[in-house]
Amino acid sequence: MSFIDKINSLHLDILKEIGNIGAGNAATALSTLLNKKIDMNVPNVSIVSFDEMMDMAGGPDNVVASVFLRIEGEAPGSMFFMLPLHQATAFIQQMIGDTSFDFEKPPYDEIALSALQELGNILSGSYLSALSDFTNLSLYPSVPALAIDMVGAVISYGLIELSQVSDFAIVIDTAVSEDDVELSESVNGHFFLLPDPDSFHIIFQSLGVAQDE
Repeated sequence: MSFIDKINSLHLDILKEIGNIGAGNAATALSTLLNKKIDMNVPNVSIVSFDEMMDMAGGPDNVVASVFLRIEGEAPGSMFFMLPLHQATAFIQQMIGDTSFDFEKPPYDEIALSALQELGNILSGSYLSALSDFTNLSLYPSVPALAIDMVGAVISYGLIELSQVSDFAIVIDTAVSEDDVELSESVNGHFFLLPDPDSFHIIFQSLGVAQDE
């Protein structure tokens, strides 16, 4: 039995709880930034293969708005936050107060790109601090890199420096909504956490999942 096979629904529930705490922290920060009530929740957490991760983001040829960063510290890895273009556009329009902005019509305004980077900073920092608190591991993010590109290209770029690519990713589905907006119009993105090969064991051992069970 592989290590991944030992991860059960209880362990995924722990990851979901970590995700919801991170989402709550991010919602508070976004509410302050946008000066309106923002709700965030994590409807689902899963551990998927590399190919499944690509499919969840719409396939390798699907163009997305992405924020990528490296996680440094005791359990290094890579993190991607991906949004469909139309949802990224809606969010950035709110952040910059410009309804004419559209990610499907380059070139992009520098203010809009800065807003996307700030969004990435807020979300990644919130999730990492929650993960760090739960695991008692020291984790901190690199400066986020932005990309508007195909999923396959984004992920390849993010992982190109790794000598070993993790076979699995932790997927944290993220739903962002406003109080006065219907749920069907909420923003739905994906966090993909790809621990480096050794880091998977470090993270789950710190959550009480022993390798030799």
